[in-house]
This record gives sequence, structure tokens and C-alpha cells, in this order.
Amino acid sequence: MFFVNNTPVTSFILLGFSDVPRLHPLLFTILFSVYLITLLSNGLIIAIINADHSLHTPMYFFLTHLSFLEIFYTSVTTPKMLDNLLVKQTTISFWGCAAQMFFFLFFGVAECFLLASMSFDRYVAICRPLTYGAVMNKKFCIQLVVGSWICGSAVALGHTTLMFHLPFCGIIINHFFCEIQPLFELVCGDTFLSEIQVIAVAVLAIMVPFWMIIFSYSCILHTIFMMPSSQNRYKAFSTCSSHLLVVTLFYGTAGFMYLRPRSCYLPSVDKLLSLFYAIVTPLLNPVIYSLRNKEFKGALRKLLKKYLFH
Repeated sequence: MFFVNNTPVTSFILLGFSDVPRLHPLLFTILFSVYLITLLSNGLIIAIINADHSLHTPMYFFLTHLSFLEIFYTSVTTPKMLDNLLVKQTTISFWGCAAQMFFFLFFGVAECFLLASMSFDRYVAICRPLTYGAVMNKKFCIQLVVGSWICGSAVALGHTTLMFHLPFCGIIINHFFCEIQPLFELVCGDTFLSEIQVIAVAVLAIMVPFWMIIFSYSCILHTIFMMPSSQNRYKAFSTCSSHLLVVTLFYGTAGFMYLRPRSCYLPSVDKLLSLFYAIVTPLLNPVIYSLRNKEFKGALRKLLKKYLFH
């Protein structure tokens, strides 16, 4: 890990949005507001689910972990991004960059598998309702969540170890956080084998859960269309389409970043795409998965009444 003149690399420079300095105040205001709303909304979901015993079901068990994950996932990159908007250039230490990449991949991959677990839960609930209690028992739900975290840690450790054992010939990262593709731009020599390894792991970590979700929702939609009540069909279809919209946004943008070689890297486009899966989806998930849910809104009203009366 040496610089061109054989000086050890101790830090990197994050360019962030330095190409549009006039937009920095606007971007800071928007991103800070989104970050604050994300933290508050996900924190509110965790608090309400824990406070209301009627929500202690597998679906809300997964949702609690998703909200917990989103809080840390967005906190890995957003504070540094906001700092980058306040100054022209932001430096990050070598090990700080490695830690940021590890935790970003850790929470991101864990979310991929957790979303797949949530879609499986909905598949069993709608398509196999008579076996739901037996299949989605507490032990199995815990195993799915633990499995998601294990997959996230394995991928994060592998990619981070791979990347930070490569020789760097530059320290300027044309991105707002330590992402794999921009770092590949700084690596000396041929990175073909390393890129193949990243793409192969991305296929397993992104595309496999994505196709599991697509299969689950395909079965769910088929069951919905067989429902006799048009009103029930509309409600179920509305919920599923919202879930699929968020899932497609998250997996689509992440897949575009990780399922292509270094030669296809486009800094301006990729920064925008990274904003979607790093900033936007942690905000959309609580809205789509809970705030549009009748049971959750009922629990929120009960909690508000309780505190208002007190």
C-alpha cells in the first residue's frame, strides 16, 4: 500500500460534490433534512413496535431490524458527506476509509438479505396462511436475521480486505465516501481479477436476494389476483407494488454500481446513483413498510393518546 514515491498512504481526499460548489448550501440543507427525518422515522418505528405488544409478530420483528439497520446504514456515509459540503475537500484516514467501506458493505448486504427474508414472510402469510404460524416461528425468524448479518459481515470483510491490500497510486477519491468503484480508480496495475471477484460476490449478495424477492412477490401477486373481493385485491396490490418499487430502486442502483467493470465507471452518474441506495431508500423504507400500514398507524394513534392523556 504505497504512493507513487513509495510514501505510505495515510489518508485519502474525498472530492464529494466539489464540481458544483454553488449548490453546496442547497445540497447540505436537503441531505441534512433527509438524514434527520430518516433517523426520526426509523427510531419512531422501533419505539412503537417495542411499545405495542400487538405488533410483536414476525413481520414487525423484521421491520424493527430493518429500521435499526437503516439508522446505522445511512449514518456510515451521511455525516461525512455533510462535512464534505461544508468544506472544499474532506480528508479521511486510511483506516477510516477502510472502516467506512466495511460498515457500508456490512449494513448494505445485510439489508439485501433482510429484505429477501421479509418478502418470504409475506409470501408465507399470503400464499400459505395455514402454515404461517408453524413456518415463521420465533426461532426461524431469528435465524433469518442472524443469517442476514452474517452474510453482510462476510462480504464486507472479504471486499475490504481485498481492496486495502492493493497498491494505491493516488489519494483523491472522486466520490463522497469510500466506495469500491472509485477506489479501484486509484489502484496501480491490472485490477481485472479483483474486479471479477467483486462482481461475482455482488451477483450472490445482490442478485440472488433480488430474484428471491421477485419470485416471492410473483407468487403473492398470483394469489392476489385469485381473490374474490376487488377491494382486497386493490389493497394487497397497492402494498406489494409499493414494496417492489423500493426494492427495485435499492437493488437496481446497487446492482448497477457493483455489477460492472472499472472501465464503465462514470463519476457524475455514479454519485447520483449512490445517493439513491445510500440516502433515499433508508428514508423510503419506513414510509412504505410501516407508515402506510393500518395496524402500525393504529398503534401510533394509541401511543400518542397515551402520552397526551398523561
